[in-house]
Amino acid sequence: MDLKTEAQDDLLIVRAMEDRIDAAGAIQFKEQMRTICQNPLPRVMLDLSRVAFLDSSGLGAVVAVMKLLGPGRRLELAALTPTVAKVFRLTRMDTVFTIHDSVPNGLSSAV
Repeated sequence: MDLKTEAQDDLLIVRAMEDRIDAAGAIQFKEQMRTICQNPLPRVMLDLSRVAFLDSSGLGAVVAVMKLLGPGRRLELAALTPTVAKVFRLTRMDTVFTIHDSVPNGLSSAV
């Protein structure tokens, strides 16, 4: 799983560079996010602009990362593709996560 990070003020941006987060990559995604989230910034934003497919294992991995951060830190999502946004809507996880249309503060989701 290829993840790129960038810190900006109180925000750690994690860009998923893969086109899928599914059963085959969910464990690796969680392990890498566990390492990345050792950075103590209070907000973590997951840029999903390149992810075209997210299955239940991928959704579970994203939820696990949110739980890993604990109550004092937030996992936010940004730039969901239509298919991934639909998964969050159908599972009502869109009510659990803060979801941004794009990466805020003028930061580009392209690397």
